[in-house]
Amino acid sequence: MQTRHFLFFLGHPAHYHLFRFTMEELRLQGHRVTVMIKSKDILVDLLDAAGIKYINVLPLGRRDGILGIVEGIVKKAKSLNHFCKNDRPDLMLGTSAEIAWIGKLQKIPSLVFNEDDVDIVKTFARIVYPFATHIVSPEATDNKRWKSKTITYPGYQKLAYLHPNRFSPNKEILDSYFSSNRPYSILRFAKLNAHHDIGAQGFNSDIVRETIRIMKQYGDVYITSERELEAEFEQYRLQINPLDIHHVIFYAQLYAGDSQSMAVEAAMLGTPSVRFSSFSGKIRVLEELEHTYKLTFGILPSESEKLYSIINELLSNPTTATTFKERRDIMLSKMIDVTSFILELASQFGRAQKLAKTKSD
Repeated sequence: MQTRHFLFFLGHPAHYHLFRFTMEELRLQGHRVTVMIKSKDILVDLLDAAGIKYINVLPLGRRDGILGIVEGIVKKAKSLNHFCKNDRPDLMLGTSAEIAWIGKLQKIPSLVFNEDDVDIVKTFARIVYPFATHIVSPEATDNKRWKSKTITYPGYQKLAYLHPNRFSPNKEILDSYFSSNRPYSILRFAKLNAHHDIGAQGFNSDIVRETIRIMKQYGDVYITSERELEAEFEQYRLQINPLDIHHVIFYAQLYAGDSQSMAVEAAMLGTPSVRFSSFSGKIRVLEELEHTYKLTFGILPSESEKLYSIINELLSNPTTATTFKERRDIMLSKMIDVTSFILELASQFGRAQKLAKTKSD
């Protein structure tokens, strides 16, 4: 078997999870794997905890706002271009714009993974998709004019690491943080500073306060947050190894938050999921999970009373946990092990690139 060189560009903690098992398996197969990142939230902590070596092209992260986004993109593109000139990978995989641009420039195939519809990431799609070799998306994702260059699969990105083949919940991990015998709910607050988050809304202090009051009637409450918390909510903050969060979500009574990503993760695990965000009703992956599989609920920021009502209804119903695990099983029966799919895809493209390079020598 020929050894090939795969480059993964990770720009968010979720991207590490998406590719973690693929990267591990490729290394075990004897291939070379390069991981390039920018500092974002807990991404560095995740990689360090997993013992994965990486090249950090934005160690200080980037500034918020449009100028900060543009400045960060330029720095990342220059660093990636310099790397590829000196040490060409056979294939680049990731969710970032830079692999498409530099891939086109350096004639290196790129696979851009995305499960947001084009209508949600219009600017990203317009400036990235024309340059990518292929876009890789769930069947539910609407890539509109770029459908012809999209490789689709029956699944969701989060199933790359939360499919039962890849994830086994462990109550002992819970007991290292708090008693697994006590019921609890999870609140998650996103930073909402990505390029597609401009103008996005979610939880405010008054709504957080009332949500906690309702949740506390049924058990403990823990908060994970990308953004700063008001002093009154710090008592609920869960200090946790980021690698353990999915075990905590699995055993929770309920997840609620304005993070779309964690809402999908909760749905993948069969945990009742309530997302309170201006993105509600707009993302087809989440719409499918809500209306086809009934694993999540989308509520707009103008509907706080509906939020309280649904949370109360889910927590007060003794059959909720069983019902949602059954719904998860139905969803999983229709989906694939996404990591196995990515591995096959990477293998095909890496092999084709190596063959082309050999013929040209």
